[in-house]
Amino acid sequence: MPFIMLTALIDMIAIGLMIPVLPALVGSLTGSQADQAFWYAAVTFTFGLANFFAAPVLGALSDKHGRRPVLLLGICGLALSFFATALASAMWMLIVVRLVGGAMQANLAVANAYVADFTPPEDRAKRFGLLGAMFGVGFILGPVIGGLLGAINLRLPFFVAGALALVNLLYGYFVLPESLPVERRHAFDWRATNPVASLRGLAQLKGAGRLIAVIACSGLAQFMLYTSWVLYATFKFGWGPLENGWSLAAVGLVSAIAQGLLLGRLLKRYSPQRLAVLGLVSSTLAYAAWGAATQGWMMFAIIVLNFLGATVSATIQSIISGAVDARSQGRTLGAVSGLNSLTSVIAPMLAAPLLVMVSHLPQGDWRIGAPLYFCALLQATALLLAISHFRRERRRRRLRAA
Repeated sequence: MPFIMLTALIDMIAIGLMIPVLPALVGSLTGSQADQAFWYAAVTFTFGLANFFAAPVLGALSDKHGRRPVLLLGICGLALSFFATALASAMWMLIVVRLVGGAMQANLAVANAYVADFTPPEDRAKRFGLLGAMFGVGFILGPVIGGLLGAINLRLPFFVAGALALVNLLYGYFVLPESLPVERRHAFDWRATNPVASLRGLAQLKGAGRLIAVIACSGLAQFMLYTSWVLYATFKFGWGPLENGWSLAAVGLVSAIAQGLLLGRLLKRYSPQRLAVLGLVSSTLAYAAWGAATQGWMMFAIIVLNFLGATVSATIQSIISGAVDARSQGRTLGAVSGLNSLTSVIAPMLAAPLLVMVSHLPQGDWRIGAPLYFCALLQATALLLAISHFRRERRRRRLRAA
């Protein structure tokens, strides 16, 4: 765990550096708030589209060649995309760079498969939580540093992120061990890397069922939030890179505490299924409250109160991971990543029209929260699907026991 956790930490710091400044960089290449919202959504869309098609391929490659080389490939692609973003001087260049970066960056899916390789099923929720906590810590440091650097120069955070990714590449090359033994690897099959086939295979997993729809709705809500957060706060509260950086750091801090410190204790009291439901309730209310917030400080208060929402991904992912054999973790978690990537493709197409629709409204207008109200609706749908799935699974277990 220490090896992969450090890799995840450095990776997330690098990614976090660019989040508060990428919308501003897009804005520097456009002429109005409406254009900024549209082209930022286009940049996000291309990244998610490339990742959707690439994630199952890289997951299957890690099942054949091991996790370590595929992780290193993804980190290398990430470093190159950061430097290229810093040098982009036109929108088409930025879109091409994000397309390549999305195709190369599959670190999260492979990192989850890495953890699953050496963790028994009953401990995976906790271990996935620890890995998520490292991403949370990186999300604390990255946006703050990115906001501070972005206040100096919009392109500086991308150069620093590229340098950090190179440090991570060197660390991985010289220190990170391989987690998948040769005897547990299997041949690469192009048919299994079809993203649509991968999603179909996920839906057919015994014990997963409607959880796939839960991941889809919850992931779509989350990516709509990511797509909308910075521009929403800019339109509604007049925030710049620094304020957005601090708010994203608060999200990372709460996520790190919830997944790294609280998740293990919560799992001793609640089952992963119960904890997933509680987290979905919390995040549904949080999305609606963020959209309705009238002051910037309220955003921070809601972030803290929504600590249970940070446990949803780890708990549901552990349930799905437990439904497959040890030889298919990379392919399965790659397919989960592909599903998340599909939602990241769809999210900008939904968020952009909503952001454009409210971009002309005066600061503080409650209608600017339209994208977040829609997120709350999606998360409420995920909650109902999860409750329905867990009830049906309990009935099946009782029937089998009888």
